[in-house]
Amino acid sequence: MSSPTGPASGLPVRMPRPRQPGRHRRPEPLAAPEGAPALVLAVPGAPGAATRSLAEEVVSIARSELPGLDARIGYLDGDEAEFPTLQAVLAHAAEGRAARFEHARAAGLDVKEPDGPVAVVVPLLAGPDGALLRRVRQAVMDSRVAADLTDVLGPHPLLAEALHVRLSEAGLARADRARLFTVATAADGIILASVGGDEAVQAAGITGMLLAARLAVPVMAAALDQEGSIAAVAEQLRGSGSQQLALAPYLIGPEIDPGLVEAAAKEAGCSAAEALGPYPAIGKLALAKYTTALGIAPPQPQGTPVR
Repeated sequence: MSSPTGPASGLPVRMPRPRQPGRHRRPEPLAAPEGAPALVLAVPGAPGAATRSLAEEVVSIARSELPGLDARIGYLDGDEAEFPTLQAVLAHAAEGRAARFEHARAAGLDVKEPDGPVAVVVPLLAGPDGALLRRVRQAVMDSRVAADLTDVLGPHPLLAEALHVRLSEAGLARADRARLFTVATAADGIILASVGGDEAVQAAGITGMLLAARLAVPVMAAALDQEGSIAAVAEQLRGSGSQQLALAPYLIGPEIDPGLVEAAAKEAGCSAAEALGPYPAIGKLALAKYTTALGIAPPQPQGTPVR
């Protein structure tokens, strides 16, 4: 039995550790504010099992970074059953918020009627694609739900990191930044393949400069959806001295038919890396778009060192 001054038995008492002062103090864990809008990931392309797995992994990463986050998936070309459309997901989020308010009021709680956006819609796109973004915007309007629409995920240094990883996984780039060992198949010129026309090529070029700095090889962006663009960039790279090229898709994956990447690599006469897919940075960047839209401080996306 213990007294106010200590344990009667003389056994040690676990005392709370004092907070570490100064700049090295651990930050308080961040959680989603109560009643915050849902994060709705707008997924382009034909839905399927692989697309769903990718989208679920992205929202799982976002939830792990921000506990309490209400994260949902809406498919641009979904159905009303297995793959819910973006409009249906937004409508369901609005109904859920209204139901929670009515339930709290019926319970006698003093609650404020919810206002502001029901959801923040984040397009699952690495770069700008005017046609797809117009469809996302139209779907939000058709839902008649108050929702904010964010920019696409790139350009961003974390996407350059992800491209580096995908190239190294395919044996097309050295994995370590210090280049302490060589890869026989490492490319000496990279074609960064995007979709969305000239605007997408310009945005991809920004990330391409970051990738070039990581790999110390020339990187040039080209458009998969513009005839002759990939071949022209391949010719330009070879004309400047690059002999062994590689194609790096500046794509998440669902937004384009994989056959286009294969055809582009064949046209350029080179090997191709995989699309970015559910790389951890994708979920972190989606969350960063959400928290920026709400004006709350996000956990800073940290890169994963490439080894």
